Amino acid sequence: MIKIQNLTKRFQDFTALQNVTCTIGTGCIYGMVGSNGAGKSTFLRTLTGVYQPDGGEVLIDGQPVWDNPAVKRRIAYVPDELYFLSGASLKRMARMYRALYPDFDADHFWKLCDKLQLPKNKSLGQFSKGMRRQAATILALATHPDYLFFDETFDGLDPVMRNYVKSLICEEVLDRGASAIITSHSLRELEDVCDQLALLHKGGLVLESDIEHLKTSQFKIQIAFHEEYDRSKFEGIQISHFEKSGSVCNMIVSGDREKIVQKLQEMQPILLDVLPLTLEEVFTYEMETLGYTFHIDELQEEKNHAGA
Repeated sequence: MIKIQNLTKRFQDFTALQNVTCTIGTGCIYGMVGSNGAGKSTFLRTLTGVYQPDGGEVLIDGQPVWDNPAVKRRIAYVPDELYFLSGASLKRMARMYRALYPDFDADHFWKLCDKLQLPKNKSLGQFSKGMRRQAATILALATHPDYLFFDETFDGLDPVMRNYVKSLICEEVLDRGASAIITSHSLRELEDVCDQLALLHKGGLVLESDIEHLKTSQFKIQIAFHEEYDRSKFEGIQISHFEKSGSVCNMIVSGDREKIVQKLQEMQPILLDVLPLTLEEVFTYEMETLGYTFHIDELQEEKNHAGA
């Protein structure tokens, strides 16, 4: 289990993480989304012991990570900016990993190489971006760690390869009881693989919940009446978002769906539809209630512009 309490990390001119607190259980896939500069990479680097916390603590199974080689050997980390030995091939990287990780499974690694059709003797510097990402991911998985940390793991992978990498991560978690943390700009990449999702914004953890709760605790209501009305008409109903155009109102509601729909039907509306929410919408509306105005579905656009 990973326990993070009031984690703070500062650099010279800004604070990257501010009082982040969360607990990540064993056998869990924990997804974290956030905009550029939100602190996702700093979060993972602090969890792996690359950075020393300036405040708070990071404990893995009760042990601090910083300056603790025994704990670090149980962690595999695939950063956003990949690093390989200069001119190294997969064979050379496999030898290095075998020396660093006692549990490195060479047979499993080479099977994955064959399945992905990755050349074993070619310099990794000549690999495409996606191939380099695949190589780093299977090197990490072959160490059979207790904790897997992936920063933008699906970046550069085509849709087929994304699904395959997701399946590999899920197999490691299910078969061995490992825990994984995956960061991304896009909720769409995470919602079908993660048990929990968290939103990091400006160095703070502003929302955290399990997937099922996010999907079932809120729903969208579209409703209309002949007469004029406003939000006060729905007193007693927990509304996190209210938007009215003409006679039609769209609102995001929390609570017992059947009871709320029955209550609305008793108002005799001329239109009443109950619509499912995407996770992007859930996070966006939750952010609005917290006073944040950026939209989750704009995060991928930010990334695309940054890479253009």
